[in-house]
Amino acid sequence: MTSVKKILIISSDRNLKDVLNFCLDGWGYEVFLQDSSRQQDIEPIKKISPDAIVIDVQSARKDQLNICRLLKDNFATAFIPVITLINKRQLRAQLLNLKQGVDDYLIKPPDPLDLRIRIEMVIRRSQHSIHASPLTGLPGGKILEDVLREKLKGGGQFSFGYLDIDNFKYFNDVYGYQRGDRVILHTAYMLFNTLRQFGNADDFISHIGGDDFAFISTPDKYEKICRNFIQTFDNVVPFHYSPQDRGQGFLMARDRSRKIKRIPLMSVSIAVVNKDASVVLKNTIQINERIAEIKRYLKTLPVSKFMADRRDVKLAKYKKPQINEKNDNHKAYKPLGQILLEKNIVSYEQLDEALTIHWKKGVVLGEMLKELGFINDESLQQALLTQETNLSYSVLKN
Repeated sequence: MTSVKKILIISSDRNLKDVLNFCLDGWGYEVFLQDSSRQQDIEPIKKISPDAIVIDVQSARKDQLNICRLLKDNFATAFIPVITLINKRQLRAQLLNLKQGVDDYLIKPPDPLDLRIRIEMVIRRSQHSIHASPLTGLPGGKILEDVLREKLKGGGQFSFGYLDIDNFKYFNDVYGYQRGDRVILHTAYMLFNTLRQFGNADDFISHIGGDDFAFISTPDKYEKICRNFIQTFDNVVPFHYSPQDRGQGFLMARDRSRKIKRIPLMSVSIAVVNKDASVVLKNTIQINERIAEIKRYLKTLPVSKFMADRRDVKLAKYKKPQINEKNDNHKAYKPLGQILLEKNIVSYEQLDEALTIHWKKGVVLGEMLKELGFINDESLQQALLTQETNLSYSVLKN
């Protein structure tokens, strides 16, 4: 059941408060009204804990605009979205005063329907911001849980995939958290692109935290998503390692008993639970229990693999985990950035800067390197030709 959203309106304009209260109350919001004279005291606001605050700027004295800053400076109210209503003539004069503590604004008098839309938009942005991963910007576990509940309530079919990077902790311990963050960003980028290419337009992706990701697709798409993501992951993730570790296929690290041992390069495990009319799943807890059971089994295998819940007989084609079969093409493949490094066209620092933007914003790596002034068009074309030649030779060899 969706909780009723609470809206606080701060204004000394009685007519404005009456109109907005009437409209918002009729649309199902719980409305609270406060006079502008109390704007310096945020304690009553903390007690209300509204989902959004609407402040009438014109009816407040100039010094009372500090309420926006006070709200953002207090931990209890910092994440509550603030919408200001401002007179058009005052907009330019007051804009600099407002920009630090305001999430949106409307010209006064506002159209109530416009205000309703703005309220829903700022609440949605705020919820995403609070529950999103600060590293990847993807929705976090709370939003994922809400989406899963809606899927269960809707009664349609869906596939829920849970992705875990094997041996990531050891990589983080040896190479440091900054290099670990690059792996996480790269994984998010690969998973997003895989869903976009092989999934549905409305598929959902989540970064639950650490090296754990999830996606929601449909039973007719999940296999292609898993296979193609695993293949991409196995092709490019080894290049996060040093040439020595990559060449030998392992790194030396301490295990939980503090003993030095060989740790295989990172792989990925994807556990999938499918849902249709024939599969009874009552809640998200039941889904997570099934995922945990599959994941425990997959983690015992030292390679990249995926498997759907075998109890979903009609929706799970395979009774065994599906493993990525590597071939010579896998050995021949080199990412563009690696080729540029080996040719001494870019430095590691330059490549790292460009890759971070590439993974976060989706800008083509070659174009990003050119835009940053690290390479020219001729160098880029030579590197792309080298990449293509390596792959062509591998295909001919087979």
